[in-house]
Amino acid sequence: MKRETQNILLLLLGGALIKIAVNGDYLRYVKPAQQPWIITGGGVMVVLGAVAIVRDLLAARAKAAEPDHDHDGHAHSARPAWLLLVPVLAVFLVAPPALGADSVIRTEARVPASAAAANAASFPPLPTGNVVPLTVNEFVSRAGWDAAGTLDHRTVSLTGFVVHTGGRTLLARLVISCCAADAFPVTVHLRGDEADQLASDAWIQVTGQVVPGTATKDTGCTPDFTLASIAPVPAPKDPYEY
Repeated sequence: MKRETQNILLLLLGGALIKIAVNGDYLRYVKPAQQPWIITGGGVMVVLGAVAIVRDLLAARAKAAEPDHDHDGHAHSARPAWLLLVPVLAVFLVAPPALGADSVIRTEARVPASAAAANAASFPPLPTGNVVPLTVNEFVSRAGWDAAGTLDHRTVSLTGFVVHTGGRTLLARLVISCCAADAFPVTVHLRGDEADQLASDAWIQVTGQVVPGTATKDTGCTPDFTLASIAPVPAPKDPYEY
């Protein structure tokens, strides 16, 4: 690969990292805590690429000023090298979507490992109120591990995306520890037919109650949820839970 192409790739890749870190698209790949590292890495790439380009331009100008400089007479096509710019430009111009229903269908849902440790001590009671907002991660953890039944007879609010699989409609979220590569789904089975006509990956907010005893190994740790209400919502800027 020619030096010119290397330098331009470095500039574009660094610019792409800074772009997704500033506009929030980085949340499709990693946790929020990684933002400073992405900005720093992108900035270093941009600086290195710019310095290399300036250095090469100065060297080329000095060489052009030398009398009787020789040419090797060999012309090498740069087309294959320039093709490497295509994936970089794709990231720069069109950010891929976050993981969604397809990832849930391909990956077995489970209760987070942290829930096992939490089971050693009882889960704290839910806050007071007619409707308690919870993450899907916490809801599934309580449904699968909380022997005290803190969810029983309590109305909660959950937000997630729709997944249709095996004749069932699920509400799902993907949980990540570091980045999207280690994502795993947590899912809730929506009882009733209110969500059956919604498109996969549609984001919704639901209220309702857990069906006690349904988050078992046989159900893939997916509790049943009796719907009280359902409403479409915009996809959140940060699509993952932690």
